[in-house]
Amino acid sequence: MDEYSTYRNPLSSRYASDQMSYNFSDRKKFTTWRKLWLYLAKASKELGLDVTDGQISEMESHVDDVDIKAADEEERKIKHDVMAHLHVFATQCPTASPIIHLGATSCYVGDNTDLIVIKDGLDILLPKIAQTISRLAKFAEEYKSMPTLGFTHLQAAQLTTVGKRACLWIQDLLMDEMAIRTVRDNLRFRGVKGTTGTQASFLQLFQGDHEKVKQLDRSVTKMAGFNRSFIICGQTYTRKLDIECVSALSSLAASVHKMCTDIRLLASRKEMEEPFEKSQVGSSAMPYKRNPMRSERCCSLARHLITLAANPFHTAANQWMERTLDDSANRRITLAEAFLTADALLQMTQNIAQGLVVYPKVIERYIQEELPFMATENIIVAMVKAGGDRQECHEQIRVLSQQAGNVVKQQGGNNDLVQRIGSCSYFQPIHGQIQCLLDPKTFIGRAPQQVDEFLQEEVAPVLATYPRLTSNTVEFKV
Repeated sequence: MDEYSTYRNPLSSRYASDQMSYNFSDRKKFTTWRKLWLYLAKASKELGLDVTDGQISEMESHVDDVDIKAADEEERKIKHDVMAHLHVFATQCPTASPIIHLGATSCYVGDNTDLIVIKDGLDILLPKIAQTISRLAKFAEEYKSMPTLGFTHLQAAQLTTVGKRACLWIQDLLMDEMAIRTVRDNLRFRGVKGTTGTQASFLQLFQGDHEKVKQLDRSVTKMAGFNRSFIICGQTYTRKLDIECVSALSSLAASVHKMCTDIRLLASRKEMEEPFEKSQVGSSAMPYKRNPMRSERCCSLARHLITLAANPFHTAANQWMERTLDDSANRRITLAEAFLTADALLQMTQNIAQGLVVYPKVIERYIQEELPFMATENIIVAMVKAGGDRQECHEQIRVLSQQAGNVVKQQGGNNDLVQRIGSCSYFQPIHGQIQCLLDPKTFIGRAPQQVDEFLQEEVAPVLATYPRLTSNTVEFKV
């Protein structure tokens, strides 16, 4: 049976990067188990247990040549994945067999490996978030002064700028970067804790020497690349950690969904488009279409990641006493899918951000349709300055606005309020000022300055912590 005759998870086959797919692969998991057994043996030897150099060398020589098929066969017999791999490793390392897994429980390799994979997964994601922010920041800088219609309630509101709107997306992503980095920086190793977290088996091995047990824990933790481990745990590390991790990733998904929804809406108005490749097909039936399929895919996957956030809460809530195994199957799916989905989203947001296309003439046309109504307050102020009565001016504009609105809504015509004001004798004192009063750049407030301040004060310091960001094109997977 070939690979196309069984179910393949689209996250790994279509969407996520090879780097993240490998991070959650069986190969990485099982080689990491062997590394953890090796770390335990090395630390035990350093602290005086009867472990020889030959046993260490034998284990080192077989860390990477995991016979996964043999372990699968063994697991089918004994129904225990860790013991199955332990048996296979011990067969490959007959000299070291007596000391492999000495004093440990299954969660020594299982949970510690999960923590290593989580840490490595976060290290993969963080630069991709920064890369997306960096590319959006360049876009925001380029378009910081270009007026565009703002929208509240999805109805035309006062003007903003194209770049200022992009800063809304960046701000959310900055919060996600901080949340995910906080999870990464606060990660702790489970370490060497024994069956119920008391370290009783190791205290026995070291004949009651508490300091040696503590040093064993510290040594293994350091070898695994962590600065500290949990002092308190049951058989497993607290599943609250999974809540923090998946919640941060789900929050990232919400940010991506919001950004890509905005892009989809703007694409429907032909104001902005995501990248569209020369040979890309938008529709099988309508060859003229340029569908925002990248943004649509982001929204689709983001919804999946958002829904995954509930799983760790249920798992943590249902861990009885020191541990129950009903966490295992759920976590195998939830953790992997959360990271693979987050990775897929960031692959796409990098691609989108580096190729956004803006159509200024379309934006300008929409502004001209709405700006006359927005300019009425400016016109009233100008009339008062010219000696007019504010209340009378308001009534004149109200009547003309209703007439212009009727042309737009009932007749399907263009907004002719400016022409009506220009031909009305009441407004003759300011006829020469009308075009200046309708300059879109006078309606964007401090948007350009806000963009500058934001990019300098909030974005630049974060990006400075990622010195290896590149301008390389991120390829879009099928």
